[in-house]
Amino acid sequence: MEMSDLLAPGSVIAFLKTNGKKQLLQDLSARAAALTELPERRIFETLMERERLGSTGVGQGIAIPHGRLAGLKRIVGLFARLETPVAYDAVDNQPVDLVFLLLAPESAGADHLKALARVSRLLRNQAVCEKLRAATKAEALYAILTEPSTGVNTQAA
Repeated sequence: MEMSDLLAPGSVIAFLKTNGKKQLLQDLSARAAALTELPERRIFETLMERERLGSTGVGQGIAIPHGRLAGLKRIVGLFARLETPVAYDAVDNQPVDLVFLLLAPESAGADHLKALARVSRLLRNQAVCEKLRAATKAEALYAILTEPSTGVNTQAA
């Protein structure tokens, strides 16, 4: 599974301005609703329900909020680089500035887990995260995120 299967060029946000975790999830839900044609409220409630199980802030400034939704036809990703890091209750208590939202159909099963693992592997790569933090345009972020196999694209940053 390649990142380009999860992420469309139009689903990358270079500078998202938000004031906290809840507003961040609301902003991402609104953008995801436009991509999926599902109700924004349902997406937000799914994300909040998942957060109640445990924070999706995985550490080192990264969060991977995710959930499964009935009516979704395929796995959908949305990436945002935040203008200013926000408190997110991450496992290392550090604020978050790189966020990869992942939504999957209820029936996705192992594909949902594979997609989560793919995103997690990519964002654990410190060189990739440095490039994402240095990039200033959505196109550059998309190129970095979708570089085949390694996820590293030295030309795009």
